[in-house]
Amino acid sequence: MQDDPVVEASTTQVQGAGSLVRRSLATPQSARARTPRAAPEGTLTRVSGVDPFAETEDQATLRKFAREVAERELAPRAQHWDETEEFPQASWDALKQAALFGITVGEEWGGAGLGDVEAAIVLEELARADVSSAILAQLIFNGPPRAIEHLGSPALRDKWLPLAASGEGLFCIGITEPDAGSAANLMRASLVDDGHGGWKLSAYKNYVTGGHHAAACLVWTRFPGGDGAKGIGAVVVDLTAPGVSVTSIHKKMGLRGCAEAELAFDEVAVTPDDVLLAGEPGSSEAFKVLLSHLNHERCGNAAMCLGAAQGALEHAIRYMNERVVGGRALADLQGLQWKIADMAMQLEGARLLLYRAVALAGPHGTPPALETAMAKAASNLAAKVVCDEAIQLLGGYGYSREYPVERMYRDIRGLCIGAGTVEVQRNYIGANLLRGRTPAGGVWRNPLT
Repeated sequence: MQDDPVVEASTTQVQGAGSLVRRSLATPQSARARTPRAAPEGTLTRVSGVDPFAETEDQATLRKFAREVAERELAPRAQHWDETEEFPQASWDALKQAALFGITVGEEWGGAGLGDVEAAIVLEELARADVSSAILAQLIFNGPPRAIEHLGSPALRDKWLPLAASGEGLFCIGITEPDAGSAANLMRASLVDDGHGGWKLSAYKNYVTGGHHAAACLVWTRFPGGDGAKGIGAVVVDLTAPGVSVTSIHKKMGLRGCAEAELAFDEVAVTPDDVLLAGEPGSSEAFKVLLSHLNHERCGNAAMCLGAAQGALEHAIRYMNERVVGGRALADLQGLQWKIADMAMQLEGARLLLYRAVALAGPHGTPPALETAMAKAASNLAAKVVCDEAIQLLGGYGYSREYPVERMYRDIRGLCIGAGTVEVQRNYIGANLLRGRTPAGGVWRNPLT
């Protein structure tokens, strides 16, 4: 993060059903972050101090708007997408009409130019209603468009970012292959020199979220002469190009409204203008940059987990207050109160880790790797516990598809695998701590020195 206050001269424009919300964001970031706000309605005491992660007025307005869109447009259709496994087109249209796709895209290309904090806020609210629909925004906020804006050439940005900001096109990312999952350096995707200044791409990418509906795919591939992690870079492929085909659609346990596709790239023409980041034969630097950029996606994944878990916890609280057994509401039973307490503590602890990670990114930076890994793993694990306990608290109703909590569990279960498994995050955290690396802040010190 920069020491000096960062001034954002951007304006958020969010247009819904006949309304326009316009918020000036020309206040220094440091001043906005430290402006105390009144305690939310329902808190036990009035907050007299300053919450270090308190939302600014602009962020609170954005959350309120995203929540209204989610409750009005996404929640009523969530069960339908889950039952039918259809692409949530109505959700896409609603998010497009609300201008929410442009949150993180720069103003130059029609977006609001906001950062990871605002992306997390919106994703939490959308996922509280429907994770399958929230993933549509995640692919724009923290997927290829973010990488294109940060790493791409001016030509690449001008070609694709207006499409992302306007909601005219979905983007997907092709990393995983049948024999290269968490070990992405084992990928077989490769570029071959075509003799005319370009390349031919041959690849088979698996579990490409939304790949069957996307306009473009960010494909991780090995450039000529590379081996292992050396030489791996990325190109942006127009999915209408000759040689691209959708070979299969996976049937999943959850996230059924946003399916995973298998994409084949059969000697697809790639020009220098399509290159996001070129891989050098003797260097793994491009690969490391691409991996670091996944921190945006991991924070978005964590936000969706927290949103879904928040929704499950709220359903459980409502049910326990309504359900009466033997003349007593379930909410009056101490053993069940403890469950709610444990659920809330796990959820709030993970949320603090997430908002620290995205705050450390700054307005236009990347969340740091160690803090991101902690936030992602903690949010995944908290969501598993909270959604599972919500099912238990609702009893048979929790296991029934008439209530949304079982769907929420199935949805977040997939997020515990995507964007780097919980185990991969733990590997990274443990290995780095044991090498003497520490999270941000003055509490930690290097035990090895």
